[in-house]
Amino acid sequence: MAFTKKTFEFLKQLSENNHRDWFENHRHLYEADVRTPALDLISEMGPLLKKISPHFVAVPKKMGGSLMRIHRDTRFSRDKTPYKTNIGIQFRHEFGKDIHAPGFYLHVEPGSCFLGVGIWRPDSATLKKIRCHILQEPAAWRRSVRGKNFRSHFELAGESLKTAPLGFERDHPLIEDLRRKDFVGIQSIGESEVTQPELATYLADRFRQGKTLMRFLCDSIPAPF
Repeated sequence: MAFTKKTFEFLKQLSENNHRDWFENHRHLYEADVRTPALDLISEMGPLLKKISPHFVAVPKKMGGSLMRIHRDTRFSRDKTPYKTNIGIQFRHEFGKDIHAPGFYLHVEPGSCFLGVGIWRPDSATLKKIRCHILQEPAAWRRSVRGKNFRSHFELAGESLKTAPLGFERDHPLIEDLRRKDFVGIQSIGESEVTQPELATYLADRFRQGKTLMRFLCDSIPAPF
């Protein structure tokens, strides 16, 4: 079972009716058009991910697996709407429960679908390891994000510091990369890609093009790739 136009219709309606009563009255649509196809996709991705790296996992569970929860954490947010209006699927490194580790990601949202590779907002210890690895292996870093395969599919994204991180030279040739707080490559995709029956194969092919960044980040932590 694949995502369909009904998936996007549900997410659009949820964004317009983001409250508990509406969601509970339409939970059957969430199950049929969002959660079930998402779990089916995750199941399909398992063996395909193993061909990219044996250390990334696809867990088709309703809670605690690769499918990110629909409920928003509103404790520290001004926005108190209870539900996310997107589908987030993350294929985490097997070390992900113990350390901040890279992962593959799919984001499905009306008007904003994309896939990603890398590590978003690592803790300070992991961030320092990545920056130090860039200093130690500048040529490997350049190959990982400036190679033809990576650049033709992904664009580096995320937030950066306004100045050099503590202990790093402000005039270093790679200072723009050293200032990064996120090390993620993003590729925008369309609704037609998300609703194709061969979505799992399509994602595996795109994720494969991000191997260079993923391998560099794993070497930085270190974690096996």
